[in-house]
Amino acid sequence: MKKNFVLATLALLVAVASCSFTNNNFENNDKDKLLIDLITYVLERGHYEPKSINDKFSAGVYDGFIDILDPTKRYFLASDLREFEKYKYQIDDEIKNTDITFFNLVHERLETRMNEVKELYPELLSEPFNYGLKEEINIDYRSLEFARNKKELRERWRQQLKFNSIGDYNDKLTNFENESDDALSKAKEAELESAARKDVLERLNEYFDVVDDLERKDWFVQYINTIVEEFDPHTFYFAPEDKERFDMSMSGKFEGIGARLQKKPNGAKIVEIISGGPVWRDKSLEVGDEITKVGQEGEEPINIVGMPLDDAIKLIKGPKGTVVYLTVRKVDGTTEEINITRDVVELEESYAKSATIDKEGRTFGLIDLPKFYVDFNDYNKRNAASDVAKEIERLKEEGMEGLVIDLRDNGGGSLKTVVDIAGLFIEDGPIVQVRSSGQRKEIHEDKDERIQWDGPLVILVNELSASASEILAAAMQDYKRAIVIGSKQTFGKGTVQNVIPLTNLVSSNQHGDLGALKITTQKFYRINGGSTQLEGVKSDIVVPDRYSYIDLGERDQENPLAWDRISPADYEEWRGYEDFSTVVKNSQERMSKNSQIKLIEENARWVKEQQNENVVSLNIKEYRQELEADKKRANYFKKLQEYDSRLSFSSLKDEESLFTQDPILREKRDRWHRELARDVYVEEAINVLEDLKMSAIRANPNRKLASSVKG
Repeated sequence: MKKNFVLATLALLVAVASCSFTNNNFENNDKDKLLIDLITYVLERGHYEPKSINDKFSAGVYDGFIDILDPTKRYFLASDLREFEKYKYQIDDEIKNTDITFFNLVHERLETRMNEVKELYPELLSEPFNYGLKEEINIDYRSLEFARNKKELRERWRQQLKFNSIGDYNDKLTNFENESDDALSKAKEAELESAARKDVLERLNEYFDVVDDLERKDWFVQYINTIVEEFDPHTFYFAPEDKERFDMSMSGKFEGIGARLQKKPNGAKIVEIISGGPVWRDKSLEVGDEITKVGQEGEEPINIVGMPLDDAIKLIKGPKGTVVYLTVRKVDGTTEEINITRDVVELEESYAKSATIDKEGRTFGLIDLPKFYVDFNDYNKRNAASDVAKEIERLKEEGMEGLVIDLRDNGGGSLKTVVDIAGLFIEDGPIVQVRSSGQRKEIHEDKDERIQWDGPLVILVNELSASASEILAAAMQDYKRAIVIGSKQTFGKGTVQNVIPLTNLVSSNQHGDLGALKITTQKFYRINGGSTQLEGVKSDIVVPDRYSYIDLGERDQENPLAWDRISPADYEEWRGYEDFSTVVKNSQERMSKNSQIKLIEENARWVKEQQNENVVSLNIKEYRQELEADKKRANYFKKLQEYDSRLSFSSLKDEESLFTQDPILREKRDRWHRELARDVYVEEAINVLEDLKMSAIRANPNRKLASSVKG
């Protein structure tokens, strides 16, 4: 959810904090200590679920900071850890006393170890690797222990450099085989092997050039965020320059690839694709993919494994029209080189759009809603609720008999638009409950008794439907107004964050801009009393997809808030269907016999197997065999894209009139319709709408579709 949801709460929190700070001495001359003072004070008093800063908290910060500095365990030695561990249960005391001894020790040791590595890797890369040996590497770095001594660390680096090189070596072998009719001679083999090591050397040199540019304050920001993220994964400290980038991303006015990234041991993991952005339009990347190398036009790619996330993002971002070259480990375990042309987010593509669906002479409607957008300065301007209302009216004019709302990949947005959209489908009543820390719950209701659409309704979701999407799906499910089709559960983000500028909280400040703290202040609850946090929304009809067996969503985050329950709101279920459970049962039976669903299930299990495969052969023959097997299997699943539902999709008349003036819009809609025709989930949604219509007719034989407009 966006920061603007509860401006009144934010204003109150800032006011309270400002008054409190006036009565406390935060005029610390040491900026690092001042930041810790400010941040811990705000967290203890403003966070939805403040944690006790005790030994358990201290151990979490300790483990988190070591992990973020050395995730692949190629810098620190076991002896360093023994020295650090005496602080494991003292960091809480340091925080309370604004002491940063632990940070200083670890930071200084990291610089020492990095300087040693800068002398080590060129030496190791000066000697040829023997790819004929039977050797393998475990890339599940979390399972490794820290090296016991420098000899063991040297061997770990040798293996890692060989692993980094074997991919380049294989690419050069493949290019030679494709471009030459000559047999591979020993001399040519040695030449290619040497060139591969040279490429790795250049990439590492560039990587350490980036690291060398980091200042102490950059590492300290990492330390602060290790502290604040112990509260929950959405609480975050922004340094002044990071706050500026955050403001730009919230406004949608930024240039890059249009994806949100998360630091992982093996690279930067894509955790969200921004609607209307280059990645969203290109469709070559998906959530769960991990970026391992980043290249600019005409330059060798830089390995970003182990690099601080902010620095990796700086390499990925760039001016509109420039190309970034990404080496990506896909969700299914295969590796691809993907080129993305940087651009600004196309806001128009993030707005609601609709299509009619023809099935054997019967017309149904589909509204795709990428996010719950709003102009926070003027709600009467274009927003998701008014747009959905307009699309429903247009679809009714086309004679639709049932409606699908597609919330797949919708990461959330404005709370008010959720309430208004839900109100289009019920007479009136509660939509969502919101609770702040230590306060009574607040119920957000639809108070307009008019119904814009009282016909059959299906909501499509997946694991990436989050926040506002979960509120709408949950409300429609609790009212039994719609059937929810999709993943076993949605993302599971049931919390609200607000951004507090820290500089505003200090009466006099000699340090300039102190940045800002994004802090979790509220939690969402369904009208049945259950939280959407962690558990998300469980679909009425569960359909497998490629994410079915992998960790994705809030449960994959560090330190997520727990699921809980409060008292339910007062509401009455929808009485428009005769037999809701029979419709669900019929759909489940159809899905169990569908060959496309069986193939999707097979693909999902394979993706899980690939993610669990962490041992890689460093023998070139075995390495190539593994790559070929993975490629063959990935190609096998490409036939998923060949599916044809035999449904016919069309744009509405209002939109078709624009095509003569905007041929690009026509091309976008044609591509969207082709994708929908291959979508087995949409096909089943139409089947369910047919069943719901019959159920509704049996329940209310004299009922007519609603015609009153709500907006």
